[in-house]
Amino acid sequence: MHNLVIDIGNTNSKIAVFDDKVLVFFQSADHIDQHSLSELIDKYKIVSSTVSSVKEDVTAIVDVLKSGTNYIPFSTQMNTGVKNYYQTRETLGQDRWAKVIAVHHAWPQQNCLIIDAGTCITYDLLNEESAYFGGSISLGIKMRFEALHHYTGKLPLVKWDKEVQQIPEGTDTQTAIINGVLQGLINEVEGFISLQNIKNTDLKVVITGGDATFLLEQLKNSIFAPQIIHDPYLVLKGLNEVIAFEYVQKD
Repeated sequence: MHNLVIDIGNTNSKIAVFDDKVLVFFQSADHIDQHSLSELIDKYKIVSSTVSSVKEDVTAIVDVLKSGTNYIPFSTQMNTGVKNYYQTRETLGQDRWAKVIAVHHAWPQQNCLIIDAGTCITYDLLNEESAYFGGSISLGIKMRFEALHHYTGKLPLVKWDKEVQQIPEGTDTQTAIINGVLQGLINEVEGFISLQNIKNTDLKVVITGGDATFLLEQLKNSIFAPQIIHDPYLVLKGLNEVIAFEYVQKD
């Protein structure tokens, strides 16, 4: 049975097809073409589908899914075995909730810190009792560079090259900005991991998101390296678990 799941983020949209729990197709794009989506549904004979979106209007995409598949609406109200104690579920990002669901199924009864390095950087803890209380939302890397430029009179907007993994010394204004943003981020990430290590035993740190590769490179020689797991498909896996859960509920 093939499932189609879509994660619509602030920057890119990701589409995946799962055969049960095996990922058989993945695509990332800045927008979703409805015709291509219909062709994908036909090609893989999609049975069920769902969408996570940080944007308001996804009506056109949902209409395509409804017309060709068993569409399962996804929301932060859905119960998939996680005890959700977040106080404002209506403002909890669907992508954050999907990641928590994925971690719950991948590493059950373990303390897990989820770090998503995307447009924003989010830190979410799922504890060993499968309880979720929330986490933290911070500025993403691009947003940090843009904020420095926007809120100052003379600092330039620095374009960061993701392929350059080394953090430079701040020997001029441009490298000082790069150093401050990137080293500041690493200090922040290590601070969150350190704090959760104090609070939780046997902590796993699951890193995902578009800037995850940079974080992994900077942390590979840190004391936290043995705890770190990289999963670029975390949201998509969580959405696929939602579909599986719905079928179990119906049986």
